[in-house]
Amino acid sequence: MNFDWWTLGLQTINFAILVWLLHRLLYKPTLNMIDARRQEMEKRASEASAAEEEAKRLLTAAEAERIAILGEREALLKKASAAAEQAAQARRERAERDAETLLEEGRKTLADERAQAALAARSLSLDLTDEVTKRLLGEMPTEVRTEPWFEKLEGRLASLSEAERAALVDNEQGGDPAVTISIAMPVDDNTKEIWRARLRKLLGEQVGLEFHVDPNLIAGAELHFRNATLDYSWRSAFGAIRSELART
Repeated sequence: MNFDWWTLGLQTINFAILVWLLHRLLYKPTLNMIDARRQEMEKRASEASAAEEEAKRLLTAAEAERIAILGEREALLKKASAAAEQAAQARRERAERDAETLLEEGRKTLADERAQAALAARSLSLDLTDEVTKRLLGEMPTEVRTEPWFEKLEGRLASLSEAERAALVDNEQGGDPAVTISIAMPVDDNTKEIWRARLRKLLGEQVGLEFHVDPNLIAGAELHFRNATLDYSWRSAFGAIRSELART
């Protein structure tokens, strides 16, 4: 077997040319294409990563906003619930106050009605007592219905000083009687003269005295001066009782 160095050299040159051609025309473009493809893929991966990060950021922001909205909703619900509870409590308190006011007014009205009924009953009782007294006294002698009361008036005048008695009949001028004696029922002329004499001993001999019958006195007598009245009668006693009952 002969070894041809020219052949080997030519084949080596051919192989080198082939390798250079392959490197120049195929391998390098392929590497460039692969590198460009890799860069494109890296770029897309980077964009996808950025998009993913942006999506995560947006999702996080959306979740935060959702949580904030839920918090606001919860706060609004609590505030609305508190306001509703306060309004309900205010209504309950107002209703309780109104009810208490109505009850108080009812109790006051009932108390007033009871008081008025009691006063009316007491007034009716006094009216009945007044009527019964009038009927009973109508059967009694005149002396019983007049003399004891006149003695009280006489005693009242006697208890006054001379100056006080003079003041009662002072400045009495003209022909009008100075003193009017009101009695519950008529008395005879003899009794009138006796009473005039007894009164003049206390009031003076010049004092004029006139009698007047007033059945409304029921029993008793009154001395009417120009500026004063001495009253000892059942009418005044009943009037005092009525006034006292009206104040209670």
